[in-house]
Amino acid sequence: MKKILLSIATFVCVLLVIVVFRATTTFENNQYQVTESLTLITLDENAAIDRFSQALQIPTISYDESSKLDHSAFQAFHQHLAQSFPLVHAQTKLTKFNDYSMVYRLKGQNPQLKPALFMGHMDVVPVDEQTKDQWLQPPFGGKVVDGVIWGRGAIDDKVSVLALMESLEWFLANNKIPQRDIYFAFGHDEEAGGEGAKAIAKYFVEQGIQFEFILDEGGVITDGIIPGTTQPIALIGVAEKGFVNFKLSVNAEGGHSSQPPAHTAAGILASAIVNIENNPFDARTEFFELMFDNIGYSMPLSQRLPLANLWLFEPLVLSKLLKSPSSAASARTTTAVTMLQGSTKSNVLPTIATAVVNFRILPGDTIDSVQAHLERVIDDSRVVLSTELANEASAVSPTDNIGFKLIESSIRRLDDNVLITPYLVLGATDSRHFQALSDNIYRFMMVSLNSDTLKQFHGLNEQITVKDYFNAIQFYYAMLEQSAGASP
Repeated sequence: MKKILLSIATFVCVLLVIVVFRATTTFENNQYQVTESLTLITLDENAAIDRFSQALQIPTISYDESSKLDHSAFQAFHQHLAQSFPLVHAQTKLTKFNDYSMVYRLKGQNPQLKPALFMGHMDVVPVDEQTKDQWLQPPFGGKVVDGVIWGRGAIDDKVSVLALMESLEWFLANNKIPQRDIYFAFGHDEEAGGEGAKAIAKYFVEQGIQFEFILDEGGVITDGIIPGTTQPIALIGVAEKGFVNFKLSVNAEGGHSSQPPAHTAAGILASAIVNIENNPFDARTEFFELMFDNIGYSMPLSQRLPLANLWLFEPLVLSKLLKSPSSAASARTTTAVTMLQGSTKSNVLPTIATAVVNFRILPGDTIDSVQAHLERVIDDSRVVLSTELANEASAVSPTDNIGFKLIESSIRRLDDNVLITPYLVLGATDSRHFQALSDNIYRFMMVSLNSDTLKQFHGLNEQITVKDYFNAIQFYYAMLEQSAGASP
């Protein structure tokens, strides 16, 4: 018995040594080491703020129903860009797609270099009329109050469009000459499916253009959101989830509710929904591993222990991650039953019952694998499946190329307190249409958000600090100058 206990104790001690050793050695500080801060451009700050404020005052709202589009708003926005950035419009080639999506091309000197593409979108989501009076400043007022710029689109995504244009105007004003071609692509209906971006991507494919890298909106600098580190963290999206809506339909004879069958169409559908919700997709840690490989070193030992030893603690880590909807969404393909329809009257048996289930697809899963999963867990031929909106998950872009390294170094040279890590974008961006155009697609905006301000995306009181807006301009200028390989 003593030998058994001694063996157990020895095993536990060895295991503990291994676990602690891995926790102290697995995560290294591989952050970009700043040796020289960025040389900042000298902005006319009041003029830049005024141009941004005016852009926020133009209600470039996109709707699911294209007939609602206010053409005059987008025409006014185009005119504002033309008046605000005369050098850009004089020295680049501007092409429009689907009337209002825009591509600017600044020709480089070396055609052997692949071009770089910077993206944004000029459209915004509508303001909910029921909550409009809860805005502390008018949603399309572009007000600047106490160092904060208010308005729909301030962070999603007119900050990208205006900051990019400011950076290019400065670039041209200082007689910079790019070595590679520089493209800007601004969609006008990203919030309604991105048909403009799709048309732009089709054009690039037809022209045989391949980009060195593509930078779109997506990640931000988070402050106090990721537990375990007190430093701000820049989340650079290296992939984004796909999506698919599956419509479930059950047909039946119908009739009067006084003589019902054992299972109505609605009941059969309800059973299928229960089976779907009770059988979620398997969870995986790959994107958390990617993230913590970069920032794990900055976390306390208590958190590094399980993260560095997933071979032992993976079930525990996944259990904790799955308790939060936001982290669970990064660990698996998610399932959300969003729409239900049955009979139109309480005493009438439905002849058809339908449901729509929205899936956000983790890279590694596919639309076909989602359908196979559904068919397996429903296991009822009376439930007919059909797809509606659908887009595969993106590929995962590498982090060892010029695009990612320029993003990383530009952020760190602006603020070396910010930690950099790749991550998975949960929503959809226009860049999903550009998968065939580059292996190196990244999603990031130079905007700092905390758990409260994150809620402003598509919500109330959207705003950006003046400091963040200026940082965005400096960031894009650094990206532009370095990626262009510019010479004076």
